[in-house]
Amino acid sequence: MKEIAKKISSVLRTIFGYGIMLCLFAGGLTFFGYLAAMIIGGETATDICTFIYKEVIPIIIYASTVFVLIGLAVMYLNGETALTSSKKKKQK
Repeated sequence: MKEIAKKISSVLRTIFGYGIMLCLFAGGLTFFGYLAAMIIGGETATDICTFIYKEVIPIIIYASTVFVLIGLAVMYLNGETALTSSKKKKQK
C-alpha cells in the first residue's frame, strides 16, 4: 500500500509543481496587461483592466486553489506534517 501511495504522490507532486509554476507565471503576466493598459490609456485601458480583473484573475485563483489542494494531498500521502506546530519527526 505504501508503494502505491508513493507512486501516486510522485505523480501528484509533479502536477502540483508545474501547476503552481503556471499559476505564478500567469499572475505575473497580468502585470504586463496592466502596464499596457496604463500606457494605452482611455476607454481601452478600462476594458483591458476589467477583462483582467473579471476574467483572468478568478481563473488563476481557482486553479491555484486546486493545485494547493493537490499539494496537501501529496503531503498527506507522504506522511509529512509541515502544517503542525510540533517539531517531532514521525518515525517510519
